[in-house]
Amino acid sequence: MNQQRRDFLKKASLGALAGIGAMAGIIPTFALEKTDTSVFSDRPQPGKTRWGMLIDTRNCREGCSECVAACHATHNVPDFGDSKNEVKWIWKSPYEKAFPTSSLQLPSRQLQELDVLTLCNHCAEPPCTKACPTEATFKRWDGIVAMDYHRCIGCRFCMAACPYGSRSFNWQDPRPAISEYSDTYPTRERGVVEKCNFCSERLVKGQQPACVEACPGKAITFGDLNDPASVIRTMLGDNETVQRKPELGTLPSVFYII
Repeated sequence: MNQQRRDFLKKASLGALAGIGAMAGIIPTFALEKTDTSVFSDRPQPGKTRWGMLIDTRNCREGCSECVAACHATHNVPDFGDSKNEVKWIWKSPYEKAFPTSSLQLPSRQLQELDVLTLCNHCAEPPCTKACPTEATFKRWDGIVAMDYHRCIGCRFCMAACPYGSRSFNWQDPRPAISEYSDTYPTRERGVVEKCNFCSERLVKGQQPACVEACPGKAITFGDLNDPASVIRTMLGDNETVQRKPELGTLPSVFYII
């Protein structure tokens, strides 16, 4: 057996174990903790960018979905009109689903009615990359957890390993379910997984992610977490923020002000 085949089988075995563990519910539950910003450097790190996002739910307008629409239009996300075949890159979830490990005893009316913007967390320690047997999902140099659709074999191990439900599988050909094509991002094929990519194709042009630009309430801030002088780092230092399931040790790059 050659080395390449051995490496493939090793990754496949690890992916299967990760999937079994996730489906079996072997996930600890603890109270929601305040974000630990000590994991970031106090000095700029040239060449060591780590993109991150801060969502201020206080400025997120009730019923607004412009950020979702902009993201899905930009990336040719199909709309099949049913939950079984739903593909989503960014969406809104009830607070109790977004933060299931927080204390939900006698929640305030505000929390009961709060819909939270959710997406791929682009974790510093992403379990999905470890579960993928073909390295179709991988972490880039700038912290973005990316997808290579050509290497994806549709095993869905990454979906089982992701504790945030941030990945979608194309059960059908997505192209017929796209009303207007965007030439800024390629369409996908049936049988592959997809998710938010932090608009990496826009970042190389010096643009902000589509959801950030489309948000009418300016509730989304995007920037370099490794730059102490960035706006996002300043906001993290000035506000109490939380992350989704911080107890798992995945170190999400998406933060929230509740």
